[in-house]
Amino acid sequence: MKIIIKITAALVAALPIFLKAGGAVAQSGYPDRAVRMVVGYPPAGPVDIIARVMSDKLTETWSQPVVVENISGAGGNIAGDRVAKATPDGYTLLVATNAQLAVNPSLYGKMTYDPAKDLMPISQAVYSPNILVVPNDVPVKNVQELVTYARSHTGEKLTFCLGRRRDNTAPRRRTVQGHGPH
Repeated sequence: MKIIIKITAALVAALPIFLKAGGAVAQSGYPDRAVRMVVGYPPAGPVDIIARVMSDKLTETWSQPVVVENISGAGGNIAGDRVAKATPDGYTLLVATNAQLAVNPSLYGKMTYDPAKDLMPISQAVYSPNILVVPNDVPVKNVQELVTYARSHTGEKLTFCLGRRRDNTAPRRRTVQGHGPH
């Protein structure tokens, strides 16, 4: 039930996109053919669901098909690359996440595109906060203390969680051993 409430709230927050879209169509004639809406994640996940709701509404508003295409892999980078290299005519859109735009450029050493230079933001459709938490037995109270703690424990294993699974069960855990953050 919680996921339905969250999705509904996200879609209500995205309504201004659709309300503004109608006026733009009357002024420019865009679009005059089908629009591709690329999602960098598998079907039936949160990003895909939001994209499909948006595509249905945009299809209705524009009287042109808006087709969702899922191109998953590499944390959304494959989809981002395809959109970045597509003809810049507004007929290929990317439904992006914070990961694709802000996290991946610092996480991946070499990306095939630069989100800041190769993509043009249109609108924020959904707000999804991220949080950082540590167990109570870790002696840190802020991010700087966490970075200092991790650097002082180089060579030790550091376990972190990347979030919850779609079925809302146990988080995906990763354990790394190395030199601490760079």
